[in-house]
Amino acid sequence: MAVRKLEHVGVMVSNLEDSIKFYTEVVGLKYLYTLTHNNGLIRLGFLSGADGQESEVELIEGYPGELSEEGRTHHLAFTVDDVEAEFERIKGLGVPLKETEITTLSNGARYFFFYGPDREYLEMFQPASKA
Repeated sequence: MAVRKLEHVGVMVSNLEDSIKFYTEVVGLKYLYTLTHNNGLIRLGFLSGADGQESEVELIEGYPGELSEEGRTHHLAFTVDDVEAEFERIKGLGVPLKETEITTLSNGARYFFFYGPDREYLEMFQPASKA
């Protein structure tokens, strides 16, 4: 058996519609569909990257129980071509940033964290150049 890809990451949210709007308009994901879980209490919203072929984000509303902010997920990272442009765009939208500057790793990869509508950590990540 071999794992072919990461299927999806589930994120607990308090309001599915608000979170879908945030993840489509701010993060830039594509909305796929919403469905109600078999238990009738939980609603699920699925989103993906522009091509819809990669891993998905599953937004989960109505989960019974309390979770800490970090318990929702630690973070979701999205690959971008220009991390500086994304930093300015996110900042310009008034979205709260976790840090005030972009971090550059020793291999040249660059990233920054910001908060989603339920204070979940989100990351815009620009991989190191392959020279």
